[in-house]
Amino acid sequence: MIFSPVLTVCGIEELPDQRSRSVTHVLSIVDPDLPELEAFSTYGQHHRMTLRFHDIIAAAPQRVMPQPDHVEAVLKFGEDFLAQQDRQASSHLLVHCHMGVSRSTAAMLTLMAQANPDEAAESLFARLLAIRPQAWPNSQMVSFADEQLGRKGELTAALRHHYGRQIKSRPQFTEWMTMLGRQAELEMAILD
Repeated sequence: MIFSPVLTVCGIEELPDQRSRSVTHVLSIVDPDLPELEAFSTYGQHHRMTLRFHDIIAAAPQRVMPQPDHVEAVLKFGEDFLAQQDRQASSHLLVHCHMGVSRSTAAMLTLMAQANPDEAAESLFARLLAIRPQAWPNSQMVSFADEQLGRKGELTAALRHHYGRQIKSRPQFTEWMTMLGRQAELEMAILD
């Protein structure tokens, strides 16, 4: 049986809309200089971890790249989440970043792969798309997760197909990722 708590991915602007949804766990991934978010003061009791790094895939001056230890922290958060869970009780895991598109979807994919080690990568991406249709997971984070979870390239291979499907269904991603300096991800895409 696949362990499947309520899973939500969103951006900062959507956080106030989540406060009435009984969120039990929050993983915040934000830029290093962003102040503490006030939205969480209106949430009920929840466990939260905040990671601070930029949504980039290549080193840039005065920018913090995603690093393996960031993904290790995501996996530690996942371990703690799974260890605390009564699998019969309701739980709601919210992962957010600035827009709810890249860092947060990479983290959610990582957490889903961790919780369901026997689930195929393509299935994980299909579930991620159901949670967040505009998902464009950060390739650096997915690569680190692939290695740390011992997936032997399976997550990265599925990511290439995911990018291809997103480019077809959301052509604006091509312009957007080009503007953000993420051409390497566009080049990774396999158009099925």
